[in-house]
Amino acid sequence: MRVDTLAGGRVGSDVVRAVNGLTTRWAATAQGGTVFSAAGVWPLMALLADGAAGPARAELSEALGLPADQAAGAARQLLGALGALPGVDSAVGLWTKRTLELVPEWEAGLPAEAHGVLTGDVGADRRALDSWAADRTGGLIDRMPAQLTEDTELVLAGALTMRTRWLRPFHEVPLATAYEPWAATERLGLFRRSTLLDRVGVAETPHGWVTELKVLGTDALDVHLLLGEEGMAPGRVLGAGVDLLHPPRTAVPGSRLPYGEAGPGLRVVRERSARREPPTLDVRTAAYDVTAEHDLLKRHELFGLTTARDTRQGHFPGISGFPLAIGSAAQSALARFGALGFRAAAVSMFGAVAGCGIPQLRYVTRRVDAVFDRPFGFLALHRHSRLVLAAGWVTDPLPFPEYSEYAEHPQDPDGPWDDE
Repeated sequence: MRVDTLAGGRVGSDVVRAVNGLTTRWAATAQGGTVFSAAGVWPLMALLADGAAGPARAELSEALGLPADQAAGAARQLLGALGALPGVDSAVGLWTKRTLELVPEWEAGLPAEAHGVLTGDVGADRRALDSWAADRTGGLIDRMPAQLTEDTELVLAGALTMRTRWLRPFHEVPLATAYEPWAATERLGLFRRSTLLDRVGVAETPHGWVTELKVLGTDALDVHLLLGEEGMAPGRVLGAGVDLLHPPRTAVPGSRLPYGEAGPGLRVVRERSARREPPTLDVRTAAYDVTAEHDLLKRHELFGLTTARDTRQGHFPGISGFPLAIGSAAQSALARFGALGFRAAAVSMFGAVAGCGIPQLRYVTRRVDAVFDRPFGFLALHRHSRLVLAAGWVTDPLPFPEYSEYAEHPQDPDGPWDDE
């Protein structure tokens, strides 16, 4: 088995593919603007699978993409690797009623500091869990996504955050678009020019062409923007983006694209110049702030919870001798993409119940224009392992603010920037 390195941690390529596979399947259910993190919920599913039995164990294993007897080790491997990754914070929390006895072997697989107590005072317990969520996400998410009840015996939760600064920032500009829902209100656009044409590419997929733009950040944390053909479903665009992370699927890079309309939102032109100029990639996209709440039980088959939610019997003898079933499962997620960088956070929870002048233009240069001015997708990932940490679909970009750095201090987009 090939092993990828996530900073100081190591994670098997089969785990990366399993998590990314869940990303693809989750994306297929996406409707409207959304953000979600399969990497945030996968370790919790794995820990549940380790303690499950019967059909619940089989369903969780299938949803994970790994055998249940490997699940706990894979979860610990992934959590450890994420915890060692600069720019990423990951945590797991477990709370149980005092009367609930856990199987020692299962409990030993969790971090020692993870175990807390449910007092039975729903209000106090709710405040404690909300405080945990806010603390573990730096305030990006201030509450636990699912409701507690008096019947809640156990809560298993995970928090995942990602922060990166672009290696080269964007300029804030008004977004010029003919897409009517966006054009009705002036939107906050982002522009930058690069000489690295291969940051953009076009891939042919079974469902149409997809343009991929790689925006590189610090700590090897990047965001890939994805634009499909008009009318292409979000899940198919995002699924194509995940496929491009793993061989053999590849995109035709910007330096090899033909002149003219080369792909969705992509045009390659010849441009006359008064002096020798390198080819350039001009990117125009939209700033966005997306939040979403997900009830995982509404998609129980996706997360392997069909049998586990049946409260008529217990399904997790490897967790406790007390019969447990999944009474709630949810995720809150957030993603922000701006001129300087990107941040994302997710909290997941399972609750168990019972340019002057006229120059002589002597030279010709090549310019690639990449424009994301209608709904598009994004994948936030670790560059080297290709593990997707968050994914989403943008349908409502940020409005152009009354005050902006662009309005007060307009910058020349042709000015000197260092290459990425």
